[in-house]
Amino acid sequence: MQGRLTLTDANLARADLANADLTGANLFRANLTGADLIRANLIRANLFCADLANADLIRANLFRADLTNANLFRANLTGADLIRANLIRAKLTRTNLTGANLTGANLTHTNLIHAKLTRANFTNAKFSDTLMTMLA
Repeated sequence: MQGRLTLTDANLARADLANADLTGANLFRANLTGADLIRANLIRANLFCADLANADLIRANLFRADLTNANLFRANLTGADLIRANLIRAKLTRTNLTGANLTGANLTHTNLIHAKLTRANFTNAKFSDTLMTMLA
C-alpha cells in the first residue's frame, strides 16, 4: 500500500496493518480504532479527523503526518516517530508516548491530559493552548 492511496472514511477498525507502507495515504476521517499499525510507515499521511482510539502505533513512522483533529485516545505510540507531525487539536488523552520523537511537532490546542510522556522528545515542538497533565 504505497503512494497516494485514498481511504477517505474507510472503516479499518481492528485492521492488521503492521509494517504497512501507507506513505502519503489519504486516511481522512478513517476509522482505525484498535488497528494494529506497529512499525507502519505513515510518512506524510493525511490522518485529518481520523479515529485512532486504542490503536497500536508502536515504532510507527508518522514523519510530517497530518493528525489535525485526530482522536488518539489510549493509543500506543511508544517509540513512534512524530517528527514535524501536525497534531493541532488532536486528542491524545491517556495516550502512551513513551520514547516518542515529537521534534518540531505542532501541538497547538492539543489535549495531552493523562498522557504518558516518559522519555518523549519535544525538542522545538510548538505548544500553544495545549492541555497537559502527566501520569505519575
